[in-house]
Amino acid sequence: MARRFGIQSGIIGVAAAAVVSLAVAGTLAFGDFGATSQAEADTVGSGQAERAAPVKVDSSIVHASDRPGRSLNITIDDGPDPVWTPKVLAVLKKHNVKAVFCMIGPQAKAHPDLVKQVVAAGHKLCDHTVSHNTGMDHQPQSYQSQQILDAQKMIEDAAGGARVEYYRAPGGAFTPYSRKLAADHGMRPLGWNVDSKDFEGGTLEGIKATVRGELPNGPTVLFHDGGGDRSRTVDALDGLLPWMQQQGYGFGFPKR
Repeated sequence: MARRFGIQSGIIGVAAAAVVSLAVAGTLAFGDFGATSQAEADTVGSGQAERAAPVKVDSSIVHASDRPGRSLNITIDDGPDPVWTPKVLAVLKKHNVKAVFCMIGPQAKAHPDLVKQVVAAGHKLCDHTVSHNTGMDHQPQSYQSQQILDAQKMIEDAAGGARVEYYRAPGGAFTPYSRKLAADHGMRPLGWNVDSKDFEGGTLEGIKATVRGELPNGPTVLFHDGGGDRSRTVDALDGLLPWMQQQGYGFGFPKR
């Protein structure tokens, strides 16, 4: 969900995880983000130092698709949810579309079976933090590190080792530091161009009309599988995906 890019958070917040040690917080909170070393960053977040070093990626916010031509990226936020994620997966399978699932860390930890289903179906994983705090851009770097890196570990552990390839800030609350931290840990910062507004409680036809109207803005489309009743999301996807295909769109993933 995004605030800076026009998306309002609709998820019930998860309690914030414990802060990191004062020594690490001092290093991260007051140092320039560009000067933070890989070794320092690896000390933040449970168990991160024990994981194999990921390949660093570009720290700019990506919107473009990796598929040439007329292409869209479908992204699904705020799950996994035991009711709605399986329904979203079924619709994506029905229309042979792959998506990026931006997951809340504790949700992934609570539902590892769903995370594994997402990966097994060929979809990609995205870090959407621990607590979905849309004001985290006003928090110290130590807090941002904990939110991003602890969620990454929760999601990857739940996935059985599959890599988290993207990072989407709650409410669009990216900072230069958080973008670089995510990129240094192999996660490309992920924006969006089309806000379905499926979380606002509008009608099914309203959601579909919003997406159709915003498609000229760019290829990355935002939906949700968590944070409340997502029945309209499921129905909207079931109607929009074949319509998109009829318009000549293919489906890719955001560039890495």
